[in-house]
Amino acid sequence: MTTPIRSEPLYRAADLRRIEAAAADQPLMQRAGEAAADLAISLSRLEGGAVLILAGPGNNGGDAFVAARHLRQRGFAVSVVFLGEASRLPKDAAAAYRDFYDDGGSTLQAIPSGSRWSLIVDGLFGIGLQRPVGGRHAELVKAANGLSLGHHCPMLALDCPSGLDADTGKRCGETIRATHTITFIAGKPGLFTGDGPEYCGSITHAALDLHAERLVAASARTIGSDLFAAWLRPRARNTHKGSYGSAGVLGAASSMVGAVFLAGRAALKLGSGRVYLGVIDSQAPGIDPLQPELMFRRPEALLATDLSALACGPGMGGSDEACELLLRACALDMPLLLDADALNLLAREARLREAVSGRAQRGVATVLTPHPTEAARLLAGDTARVQADRAGAALEAARRYQALVVLKGCGTIVATPDGSWFINTTGHPALATAGTGDVLSGMIVALLAQGWPVLEAALAGVHLHGAAAEKMVADGYGPVGLTASEIIDSARTCLNHWIAHGR
Repeated sequence: MTTPIRSEPLYRAADLRRIEAAAADQPLMQRAGEAAADLAISLSRLEGGAVLILAGPGNNGGDAFVAARHLRQRGFAVSVVFLGEASRLPKDAAAAYRDFYDDGGSTLQAIPSGSRWSLIVDGLFGIGLQRPVGGRHAELVKAANGLSLGHHCPMLALDCPSGLDADTGKRCGETIRATHTITFIAGKPGLFTGDGPEYCGSITHAALDLHAERLVAASARTIGSDLFAAWLRPRARNTHKGSYGSAGVLGAASSMVGAVFLAGRAALKLGSGRVYLGVIDSQAPGIDPLQPELMFRRPEALLATDLSALACGPGMGGSDEACELLLRACALDMPLLLDADALNLLAREARLREAVSGRAQRGVATVLTPHPTEAARLLAGDTARVQADRAGAALEAARRYQALVVLKGCGTIVATPDGSWFINTTGHPALATAGTGDVLSGMIVALLAQGWPVLEAALAGVHLHGAAAEKMVADGYGPVGLTASEIIDSARTCLNHWIAHGR
C-alpha cells in the first residue's frame, strides 16, 4: 500500500534568492556542502573510494568545494574538475575554494582517465543556469553521464542536475542524469515535472536549518494527502445511495464508447451513489455487461437528470451534435469537468468559450483536464511550448478560462484561476496507455458528485490516480501492459486505505 505523502513547498529560483538574502548572515554554503558530503558518503560504493567532483563557476561550485573538503577529511580520494577562474567566483564560493586549497586540495582541468569512481558529484550549475550548457562544460556533462552509466556509478547532483531548469523542468542543453539529487533549502518545481523526474533520480531535501515558509511564501506546493485529508471521511451508517451524489458522463460517439465505460466505472468505484452515462452513438449498447450498475441515457435525457456533477468529453467526437450538447452542459449549474474532445471543441468554438466564461461569472466550478497537446490547442500554441513551461501553461489556461486546470503528464500540474498551483509526485510511466485519462475524469467527477470542493477533488483525484498506478506496478502488474481499467480497482483500494488510516 502507498505510504502517506505530505505536501511540500516549492520555490522558483527568484524566490530562493530572496530566502538566501534574508538568511545572508547564516553559513548556508557550509551547511549545504556538509549535507552533500554526508549523503555522498552514504551513496559511495567504497569506504574511502575515489570520488569525482565537477565544480562550476558559481555558488553551486562553492557547495561542491565544501563537499570536496569534507570528503577529503573523511578519507576519500577526491578529484575536483574546475574549469572556471578562481578570481571570478562569487564571494562565498571563493572562500570555499580557498578553504579547499588550504586543506591540501587541488583542481584539474579534465577528468582523469583510467579511474574507477565510487561516486560522481555534479556541482556545475545547480539553479543558477542562465543559458544552455555548452562548450567544455557540455563535454564534462557528457563524460560524467557516460562514466556513471558505464561503471554503474551513482551520480549525485547538488541542488539541481546541471542543465535542468529548476523552475520548469526543461532541459537546457547537455544535462546531468543524476541517480540522486540533494536539493537545498526547499524543493524546486523543475525537479518534479517535465524532464525533472527523469534526470533527478531520488530526491533528498536539506533544509539547511531554515524554515523557508517563514521567510518567503512558497511559489507552489507538491500534492500531498494533507491537502484533502479533511474529506477522507468514513461513511456514516445511516446513509443511502442518494447520500453520495449522482455523477454523469457524456460522450461516446461512434466507435468510442469504451471511453465513457472507463470513466463511468471509475466514478462508480470511487464512491458515487449513482452513475449515468450519456451515450451519443445511438447504435451503442444500452448496458455495460461488466458493470451493469451503470445507467445509460440518451444525451438529452442525461442533461435533464438530477445530477450532482457531470464530466463531458470521453469519446465525444467533434460533431455539431457534440458541440450543441456541450453548450447545454455548460448552462447547468453543477460542477462540470471537460476532458478530451470537449477540450478540443472548447478550443475551436468561441461560443463554448463564452459559455465556460459565463459559468465562472455565475460562480459554478469548471475543471479542465488537458494533456499537453490539448492544452496547446486551448492556448492557441504548440505542444513544445507547453512542455517547456508546464506550470506557466497551466496557469495561463486557468486564468484564460477561469477554470481549475489539470495539466496531465509527468508531474501533473493543478492550477487555479487565482494563481495557486500544485505538482503531483505520484504516478508511473505505466500510465502511458490509452484510457487512463478517462479513468482520471471518472475519479474526479465521482469526488465532485460526493460534494468535495473542486480543488480538493482535483488534487485527490490526481494524487490517487498516480498512487493507484504505483501500487499496481509494485504488486507486479506492469509497467509494460498495465491497462486503464486495471487502475480503477487499485484506486478504490488506495482510497479506502487512506480513509481507514486517516490520511
